[in-house]
Amino acid sequence: MSGSVSGKSIIVTGAGRGIGAEIARDLARNGAKVCVADVNIDAASEVASDIGGPAIAAKVDVTDRAGTRELIATTVKSFGRLDVMFNNAGISQTCPFMDVTEDDWHRIMDVNALGVLIGTQEAARQMKAQGTGGKIINTASIAAKQGYPLFAHYCASKFAVVALTQAAARALAGDRITVNAFAPGVVRTELWEQLDREFMELGLTDKPDQAINEFSQSILIGRYSRPQDITGVTTLLASTGSDYLTGQTFMVDGGMVLT
Repeated sequence: MSGSVSGKSIIVTGAGRGIGAEIARDLARNGAKVCVADVNIDAASEVASDIGGPAIAAKVDVTDRAGTRELIATTVKSFGRLDVMFNNAGISQTCPFMDVTEDDWHRIMDVNALGVLIGTQEAARQMKAQGTGGKIINTASIAAKQGYPLFAHYCASKFAVVALTQAAARALAGDRITVNAFAPGVVRTELWEQLDREFMELGLTDKPDQAINEFSQSILIGRYSRPQDITGVTTLLASTGSDYLTGQTFMVDGGMVLT
């Protein structure tokens, strides 16, 4: 890989499972010191224990500003500084467009969009105080580029991630803080297993894996992805190899959405 994350202090939210856990593992394999953060501290602790020495676990609700500040303080206390912040925590829900409620909207938007705003602001405060710049990396989605009728509120939240990424890149460039996003497509994780169950509960599919297989038919590379397919890009974005990149959203979807 071009560039290095060796010795960098990095937080990954939503790292107790799925893409976040694999991002944390790959960063650690490449020499980073990683804080595995998740609302589920048991899951985060398991991932950190699996990684070993260069990892710690922390509990965070990304919608809570005080909790996010505490997460950053814990990381700085352990590793001396904060170099990279991954705002990765996210949730989804399968729901027909006409059935999305206000509660559905607020739950998704609070975690996926407000959580990115708070995480970006608080990471930037720490990086500004250090005076040596930094990197903020947000998890978008193919749903940040296309509106899908069964995921309208999720799509809105991921469009918001792209907007926040661009706005923050412009706001923070003078402090040598870069802000980018990556956009996975169909990734076989616990989240997709949840969506698969919801498809069946809504009567939209008849059998397990039907939803993920049908959603994957338009992927040019010919298969859905695993978290390991994502980490080449995420580790690059955290590394010195991405120092001249900011304000961009990188599609990592096997060729579903071409931009």
